[in-house]
Amino acid sequence: MTDLATLLEVGGPVAALGGGAAYARARHPGVYWSTVGLPVSTVRLLSSYGSVMEACGLTVAPSRLRVLAVKATTRREVRPVPPRRGIIRPTTTGLRVRLRLAPGQEPADVAASAERLRHAWGVHAVYVTTIKPGVVELRLVGFDVLRRVRMPRKLRPYLLQVPVALREDATPFIRDYRTVPHQLTLGATLSGKSMYLRHLVAGLARQPVALVGIDCKRGVELAPFAPRLSALATDPEQAAELLPVLIKEMEDRYDLIKARQGIAPITPDEEITSDIWGLPEHERPVPVVLFVDEVAELFLVATKKDEERRDEMVTQLLRLAQLGRAAGIYLEVCGQRFGAELGKGATMLRAQLTGRVCHRVNDEASAKMTLGDIAPEAVSAACAIAPERPGLAVAGDTSGGWSRIRTPYLSLGDAAETCRESAHLVPDLPALKPFRPDVPVRPPVETPGPVVRVRPVTD
Repeated sequence: MTDLATLLEVGGPVAALGGGAAYARARHPGVYWSTVGLPVSTVRLLSSYGSVMEACGLTVAPSRLRVLAVKATTRREVRPVPPRRGIIRPTTTGLRVRLRLAPGQEPADVAASAERLRHAWGVHAVYVTTIKPGVVELRLVGFDVLRRVRMPRKLRPYLLQVPVALREDATPFIRDYRTVPHQLTLGATLSGKSMYLRHLVAGLARQPVALVGIDCKRGVELAPFAPRLSALATDPEQAAELLPVLIKEMEDRYDLIKARQGIAPITPDEEITSDIWGLPEHERPVPVVLFVDEVAELFLVATKKDEERRDEMVTQLLRLAQLGRAAGIYLEVCGQRFGAELGKGATMLRAQLTGRVCHRVNDEASAKMTLGDIAPEAVSAACAIAPERPGLAVAGDTSGGWSRIRTPYLSLGDAAETCRESAHLVPDLPALKPFRPDVPVRPPVETPGPVVRVRPVTD
């Protein structure tokens, strides 16, 4: 009986702790990492750093001065020298540590051993970033941050910056229109493409930006954001009328820039500009972001008349993509497929779209349309996205870099409510007023009557 009681006293708490740790690891990986994973991984890194570096081939032969010093002071064996390790900095998702490379090493050597370091230190992933010549940073991620996305809280995006997703290395993916003015986003049905677009609209709704939409699915994607939109076209006929207005707006802005350039010779160089961002703030026109959903609907034609209209719209989109950045007009093109089979001008337009985001697609050709010309190795990663993870995508740009990202969940009601609350930020653009969507009036909320019927007091 005494042995049973002792077993219960000792084994009960141990079983409870083990069960709690297993539950936290499955349901709350962030809590598990902070309480269990972080201390264990730190001890592993500190205790096995030298041997792991030597096993991964990241050590170099010691200098002659070091060999002489060791032999003169001790009788220990002279071992190879690993990169000098900096201070370990814990985070809510992993660890960060900087390494000063030994002479003869390069960052590619460390990046090639990232998978070995992951297994040696028992973390989910290891990413290598070059800080400066001779210094790299190891970002150790303790768990799969894309399984349940939680964006960092302390984010202060500037104008035309929207934190729209989370990268696989636990850093936010920020859509910066000043750096990447135009972007192509592809994805199959239920891949999370609409969620990505929803985050963009909700993020830009809080900024002094004009939002223009072309949604050829009769407006089912962008119509809920009507209170914040400056213009909306819901079919190709309306888009054919809206695009020339945007072209005229772009030309007017170029005239404003040219008028600013034709100034006196005594004007300082910093006041001479080639885009709207060099204009004084009181003269600077408001930026315009054009969302094109289901771009294939603009390219598909059925009659000869539709083909003429299509060619005209493709030409106008090309002009906006080529010249719109300096005028503060940016493109966000979305669709399920975007290839040469859509007709003349499709490939030319795609070449002007610097940013690329590829969600789950139905075939490899669609992934190649998005990423094949900028990051061929990212095509296989895009084809490996499972249907069970909507919102997961591969983001790349013309620099050749790419990474996996995932958009957090945002309900359509919350995004629409954000647009309603930001309706006062709709800028005054007279040319776009004929295309301003009708905003339905919300019915007044009826307050329920008293539960208890009030009766007058009688004598």
